[in-house]
Amino acid sequence: MEGRIRRMRALMANTKSAEKRAREAVARRARNVAQRSKVRSAVRKVVEAINAGKKAEAAAALKAASPVIDSMARKGIIHRNKAARHKSRLAAQVKALSAKS
Repeated sequence: MEGRIRRMRALMANTKSAEKRAREAVARRARNVAQRSKVRSAVRKVVEAINAGKKAEAAAALKAASPVIDSMARKGIIHRNKAARHKSRLAAQVKALSAKS
């Protein structure tokens, strides 16, 4: 308990501007976490549809996920190469699912 309190004190801001930056950082982190979760959910929907073998549902989910992924890459939530990699791999899997049936 003692060590935890000491660590918390070390992180406390000493100036008004530092206090404001700390508040802003908390708000930014909350926003980034929510947006990253949105990307993961969109990708997960596509993957679940692919695993279920539902090609129409997978294609629709991919169409919905692409703008979400692009938007988060533009905002810097995820790296643009990671966004491209997600879209490419998901599209290839949807295409392979279509070719299989």
